[in-house]
Amino acid sequence: MWADDAALDAAERRLDEWESSLAEQVNRAKTLSATMRELTGTAHNADRTVDVTVDSSGLLLDLRLDERIRQQPATHTAQQILLTTTAARADLHRQVSDAVTESLGDDPSAQAIIDSYRSRLLPDQGPNDARR
Repeated sequence: MWADDAALDAAERRLDEWESSLAEQVNRAKTLSATMRELTGTAHNADRTVDVTVDSSGLLLDLRLDERIRQQPATHTAQQILLTTTAARADLHRQVSDAVTESLGDDPSAQAIIDSYRSRLLPDQGPNDARR
């Protein structure tokens, strides 16, 4: 089947390199997945009466209200909570983008992951192309 041993050796080297490359990709994906599960986004409003932390999915993990919040109308407080939650999700998205870029570089899957998080965390901002 093989014309000579050199061709067989070259084919074996290519297979070994391919296998090694796939194993490296699997390891990077596992590391990235573990890193991203641990990420949280945080933000506070301008007067620091509202502090929000979201988990790696963008869900509310912690909400802290300063006692000064009692001096504001409830509608204002509600608006500040929503705005601060959006800012915390933006912080999470920035961290996800950094982690993905660091792990995957310019790989097309990196941008797909970042865009997927953007659409879930910041739906009003649209896809990356819409902001250019």
